[in-house]
Amino acid sequence: MLRPKKSYGQHFLNSSTIAEKIVNSLSDYRGNIVEVGPGKGVLTSLILDKKSKNFIAVDADDDMVEYLQKNFNQNADQFVKANFLRWEPKEYFGNESFKIIGNFPYNISSQIVFKAIEWRHSVDELVGMFQKEMAERIVAKPGSRTYGVISVFTQAFFEGQVLFNVSPGSFIPPPRVMSAVIRLKRNKTDKLDCDEAIFKTVVKNSFNQRRKMLRNTLKSLIKDELLLKDELFTKRPENLSVEEFVGITQKIEIINNELRK
Repeated sequence: MLRPKKSYGQHFLNSSTIAEKIVNSLSDYRGNIVEVGPGKGVLTSLILDKKSKNFIAVDADDDMVEYLQKNFNQNADQFVKANFLRWEPKEYFGNESFKIIGNFPYNISSQIVFKAIEWRHSVDELVGMFQKEMAERIVAKPGSRTYGVISVFTQAFFEGQVLFNVSPGSFIPPPRVMSAVIRLKRNKTDKLDCDEAIFKTVVKNSFNQRRKMLRNTLKSLIKDELLLKDELFTKRPENLSVEEFVGITQKIEIINNELRK
């Protein structure tokens, strides 16, 4: 008998109603679909019924992959034993786009989102289960206490929303927290209008001390004292939109490039 393993962050979904809601939350199944952390296949069976162009289920647990291969009358290659964070989608889909779905292992859920951001030119959509607190953080808007680094990075390239909450009783074993399912859909931003490496540094440094004004947290990145007096730098990071973070990055680039001349 398969039991959830704490080391993999497994909480098996045991509600068919919630499983159907999750699967039906993905906009369509005409293209390539990746399920992350399929476990015993409560979502997998429903996804297979959708008859997508190409379906892959990725799980790091040997026992789960073996179970799926034995219990689903499918090509065994569809069930991949791999750490999703090191998995290479191009080996399966080439340059084609794909969608991500899953009852995500909570211990890597935020990293799955960062992978979607990394693969943003290929990922059209993501529907997944998260701890409620993390779900709310990912889609939080400026001015919210939960707005942070992952909010900014995600919303630079995706539109997100919390679809519904899920109680602990819907899982085996029940987690100690509420859960929530979110949907992320790619927006129209292909590339930020700034140096993305500097943008990441600006956002991370800003939220390292989120209660301080930017003129204090970004001082080490700015070589011109006059720029620190700009009104933007009197704000706190939780009140800045993605566009304002891009604007700050542009200002830093311009000033620092001029000082190098």
